[in-house]
Amino acid sequence: MTSPVSPTTPSRPRFEAIDAARGVALAAMATYHALWDLGALRLTPENYALTPLGRAAAHGIAGSFLILVGVGLVLMNGTRFAARPFAMRLARIAGAALLVTGATVLTDPAHYIFFGILHCIAVASVLALPFVRGLPVWSAAVAGLAILAAPHFIAADWLDAPVLAFLGLGRGTPQTNDYVPLMPWAGLVLIGVALARAGLPAFAGSRVGGWRARPARALTFAGRHSLAVYLIHQPVLMGLFTGLVSLTGPHPQAGVAEFRALYVRNCTATGGEAGACAAAASCVSDAFRREGLWADRPRSFTAEERLKAQALSQACYDAAEGTAP
Repeated sequence: MTSPVSPTTPSRPRFEAIDAARGVALAAMATYHALWDLGALRLTPENYALTPLGRAAAHGIAGSFLILVGVGLVLMNGTRFAARPFAMRLARIAGAALLVTGATVLTDPAHYIFFGILHCIAVASVLALPFVRGLPVWSAAVAGLAILAAPHFIAADWLDAPVLAFLGLGRGTPQTNDYVPLMPWAGLVLIGVALARAGLPAFAGSRVGGWRARPARALTFAGRHSLAVYLIHQPVLMGLFTGLVSLTGPHPQAGVAEFRALYVRNCTATGGEAGACAAAASCVSDAFRREGLWADRPRSFTAEERLKAQALSQACYDAAEGTAP
């Protein structure tokens, strides 16, 4: 999902409050990824990370990181363009993005990450450079808002082509585990640039700007090494949860809500009455468990199992329809 990348260099002054903010965002990201892993491994009844609330949290976390990227670009290049540190930072981020793509091609080729948060940060950092110095502050804000709004005004089927999908202007959503297209997300980097250019002078002289993070050293440390934390935390979490599920097995209710929702959609699509379909869905999931047909993940039935499943489904629907008001 998300990774803030610390763009300041040791030779330049750092604001520990900003490092701590980046660390807080990292902690939120790790929590979200843990929730996603628990659902993917069927350790929870459903994948709560994919619920509307979970998706909203993911967007908020990604947005906070991208705003901080814009702030960091100003910290690095606000007084003069730091060509060598910028190039080294860009190379690290781009290299890590390619590493993520390669790893996901091998582990999940059907949903590999071709333009995730790191890819977006790398490209948006280059596009934002003219707004860091030279152009007026208001231009960064205007450009950022225009990019944020672009997907609402520009959408075409031909922009769904794989080579153009990174723009985010197509009508569909690619099948990928982390999709952070330039539009609208690069707009938040420019918003961060505008906020930093307008507010950093006052921030530097404030109590918050001079804050020292003795009680929150872990957060500032993580914020200063955010790229490493991003690359390491997910394999660690997945390894821990895979070990856990091998000991405990999946949650007893794993997949039940997903199965029932799919049953209702299929049932109503074929002419079933909504109330009867909902009642039948609960009946069928219980019957499948009772008859040994249930699996926490979709599987193929044998011919005999298929006939048995169809008979159970029909019986459940007939019973539900007969009791429906």
